[in-house]
Amino acid sequence: MEKQEFFKNFANQFDDTDVSELSFEINFRELDEWSSLIALAVMNMVAKKYGVKLRPDEMKTANTIQELYDLVNSKL
Repeated sequence: MEKQEFFKNFANQFDDTDVSELSFEINFRELDEWSSLIALAVMNMVAKKYGVKLRPDEMKTANTIQELYDLVNSKL
């Protein structure tokens, strides 16, 4: 899995957050736009693009894009 591609796919789940506000180290849960609907969209994106099904409790363990990337990568 390409790290920059994952970042781009993650960023595409946000409508109002500029990609320049995002980084692998940012706590995405603190973004104004973050919601349970975006969490579901991210989980859906991961399932479709990478074939990895994340459970909600697994999703809750990731706070940064890097942590989410590592989680998905560990399941490939």
